[in-house]
Amino acid sequence: MGRFLLAVVCVAAGLLMLGLPGGSGQFSEPEWAERRAMMVRDQIEARGVRSKKVLDALRAVPRERFVPDRVRRYATDDRPLSIGFNQTISQPYIVAYMTELLRIDRRHKVLEIGTGSGYQAAVLATLSDHVYSIEIVPQLAERARRTLADLGFETVHLRTGDGYQGWSEHAPYDRIILTAAPPELPQALVEQLAAGGRLVAPIGSTPNNQSLDLVTKDWDGRVRRRSQLPVRFVPMVPGASRAN
Repeated sequence: MGRFLLAVVCVAAGLLMLGLPGGSGQFSEPEWAERRAMMVRDQIEARGVRSKKVLDALRAVPRERFVPDRVRRYATDDRPLSIGFNQTISQPYIVAYMTELLRIDRRHKVLEIGTGSGYQAAVLATLSDHVYSIEIVPQLAERARRTLADLGFETVHLRTGDGYQGWSEHAPYDRIILTAAPPELPQALVEQLAAGGRLVAPIGSTPNNQSLDLVTKDWDGRVRRRSQLPVRFVPMVPGASRAN
């Protein structure tokens, strides 16, 4: 099976569930931990993700706490799940793959565009002490804020706003990740990427022509962009929202 099929992160048809994340659902905490370990072994490590830090993060972060109640039983399946508002939580493999591409360490300042459920932000926060995340849908931003707080991810800074504009107050960023696809890479994000930085983003005007790209900026400010694999992400929504 090609990487294209492994990286499908489109909206799951008919799954616009709006339930809020709550407890651990159908399984006990030890059972969820075992399921996450199997998820990492069989779905992520087996497909080529090698970073021990990333694999440990995917084992540790309770994905089941970031999905609505009615789909929680599928939390460790390698598929996207609807979180409402026409948005999804990406499949575990693509979360791990994109995170590995970033090459994060503790000192890096990381910007995420598209908080969504908060799951990717939690994974980032296990690797860096400086995570900033922007979500344009106020309801998703508030839900993610509660979930992250409940789980003790206190180093994640959340804002409701337009991801196309980035978060200039805290720029530059050593690492930037987009979890939804703009038709073109926003220039504001390129400008907010630090020299020596890395940016990972799905880019394309329709779900059928998106590419997951790695963008690097060298110490002289020159920008290079390399396609990694074809993907299918939800579109990145433009438009200003009131900042929180």
